Amino acid sequence: MLTGKQKRYLRSMAHHVTPVTQVGKGGVSDNMIEQINMALETKELIKVSILQNCEEDKDVVAKELAERSGAELVQLIGKQVVLYKESVDHKQIELP
Repeated sequence: MLTGKQKRYLRSMAHHVTPVTQVGKGGVSDNMIEQINMALETKELIKVSILQNCEEDKDVVAKELAERSGAELVQLIGKQVVLYKESVDHKQIELP
């Protein structure tokens, strides 16, 4: 569980990050979770974009992405989800 200070720090870092993948009409799939897990292992902090044609609510999608990938939900702003998961092999981010 991240503290408020850690979330603020990660949000500031995520500002310049481009989305890794997009959630569209099909919703969250197993293949997408696999992609997200690989991206989290190498980058630790990623953004996922939710497209307008996604049929599920953005809050539900964000929660599902975080739960299924084992990551922390840092922020949901608009249709952008920011996820963080500490990397085992490629640790880059030192949390305050």
